[in-house]
Amino acid sequence: MAMVYCRGCGKEIHETAPTCPNCGAPQVTPDDAPGGTTKRILPAFLLCFFLGWAGAHRFYVGKIGTGILQLVTFGGLGIWALIDFIMIIVGAFRDKHGVKLTQWT
Repeated sequence: MAMVYCRGCGKEIHETAPTCPNCGAPQVTPDDAPGGTTKRILPAFLLCFFLGWAGAHRFYVGKIGTGILQLVTFGGLGIWALIDFIMIIVGAFRDKHGVKLTQWT
């Protein structure tokens, strides 16, 4: 029986526990989550390339709040959209749950 420390409260729990019985904090990181994300890189890439100034790629991955911010600031005057575009290309862009987009199609 292997024990680990809770990511939330630091108490000792069993290594297979999905949540901490003491504080309820989830113990599985988004990258470890089974199933990952249903969002794909190619649509996010195309949306960012053509409509990055409007935050369309952020709406696609479920980041509605930052999508609205990009819409009203024209993609942070293009800088924010450019950073997102680079993050999508290098595979570091994440959906609203924090899971990286890993599949192109």
